[in-house]
Amino acid sequence: MKLLSQLRTSSFQLALLYMVVFATSVFLLLAFIYWRTAGFMTAQTDETIEAEIAGLAEQYRGRGVNGLITIIRERVARDPNAKTIYLLTTEDFLKLAGNIETWPEGGRSESGWVNFTLSSAVGWAGPERLARARIFEVQGGLRLLVGRDVDELTSLKRVIETAINWGMGITLALALLGGFLMSRSTTRRIEIINNTSRRIMNGHLSLRIPTRGTEDDFDQLAENLNQMLDRIVYLMEGIRHVSDSIAHDLRTPLTRLRNQLENTLMSVDNDEAREQAGRAVAEADQLLATFNALLRIARLETKGNSSDMKRVALDELVSDACELYEALSEDKDQTFEQSLEAGVVIEGDRDLLFQMISNLIDNAIKYTPEHGTIGVAVRKEGDDAVFEVRDSGIGIPDDEKDQVFQRFYRVGKSRSLPGNGLGLSLVSAVAEIHKGRIILSDTYEGEQPPGLTVAVCMPALTRVRKRIRAAQAEQAHESASGDASAPQKPVVPES
Repeated sequence: MKLLSQLRTSSFQLALLYMVVFATSVFLLLAFIYWRTAGFMTAQTDETIEAEIAGLAEQYRGRGVNGLITIIRERVARDPNAKTIYLLTTEDFLKLAGNIETWPEGGRSESGWVNFTLSSAVGWAGPERLARARIFEVQGGLRLLVGRDVDELTSLKRVIETAINWGMGITLALALLGGFLMSRSTTRRIEIINNTSRRIMNGHLSLRIPTRGTEDDFDQLAENLNQMLDRIVYLMEGIRHVSDSIAHDLRTPLTRLRNQLENTLMSVDNDEAREQAGRAVAEADQLLATFNALLRIARLETKGNSSDMKRVALDELVSDACELYEALSEDKDQTFEQSLEAGVVIEGDRDLLFQMISNLIDNAIKYTPEHGTIGVAVRKEGDDAVFEVRDSGIGIPDDEKDQVFQRFYRVGKSRSLPGNGLGLSLVSAVAEIHKGRIILSDTYEGEQPPGLTVAVCMPALTRVRKRIRAAQAEQAHESASGDASAPQKPVVPES
């Protein structure tokens, strides 16, 4: 699988393109060398035959037919290896002189050149060999063939062709290996950046992309990304500090204002004034709830859970929360379903977990219309304990599921309903403390409304201690390599 993924990388594809261009260049170069070499040797053979023919023509002009026959016989006698081929015949193909007996049957070109095989068919007594000759007619009706044994030349061409083929194969193999190694090195560095980026997106904002100190393109990219991360963390910390400071500073005067309004409500006798004061007290309570939620989220995100983790039976805790909210569901005539698997135990803070469970159940009841369905489930999946709440409400669009855990973010469909957009932010902070992850999905496929299913997956007690130790070791490593006090991002839901 890793090999296939590496073959799909742009670096390997670039290396493959370079390999094709390089191999094509080598092929054209070798083809040119072969063409020039083979052409030169063939031309040299043809020139030798032409020289033989010129000599025989001169002898024929000076000594006649008998002189031509004599000189052919002399040359045949001086060449026992028969490197040069001669055949002189009459018009009726009766042999007069030469070292073969009959005319070859090879194809003849317009210029008189013919390629054939020296074999018993032409009266050749030795092993079969390749030959090239030229045929022309002599005055008086005689026919003359003069050629050369080109078997060695043909073998040499085959050797050159084999060398070119092997050279091309080795070139392609080396180019492919070089491209693979080059892309592997590039892919490894890109994968380091990707892995670090994924961990940063999962909330480890103190991590930074490592550099090699070579000041190459990857180092420059890593340094720019690290500077961008530093700036983002600085801005996020500033925004968070402002919101937390506002919540902290306004909570006290708002509490005093609320108390004064309540005192006013108890002292006035006018019904209209009492009603207005009552609405003002309710608004003040809503503001105080918002500020308290902001401060609690800030404490969870910056300091984590300082209390001792204890064994918590998740099914019992969810059962208590369901008992508390079942009456609220009945007021809206909703169907409240429970599927709680017994014996699902985790290690965590009971109060924080109860707050998280209550928020999710409350949201499900709030955003599900009358006569709708609420489903609550607890089960164990592998090493995880899963708490799930599903509803038949308005749901959350897919493009907003990654944003609902941001503070004050509210889905467009729910803005007309009461709430402050902090419930899921608190759920995210509690889940992160317990090393859990949140998965959002539609309850129904292809239906309107789609409903929402929220699943919180946390380590079950059988594996939780190992997971906590691993997380502590990771935090220690981050503290050593970066700013350990950097704020942590809320858990991003996985789809």
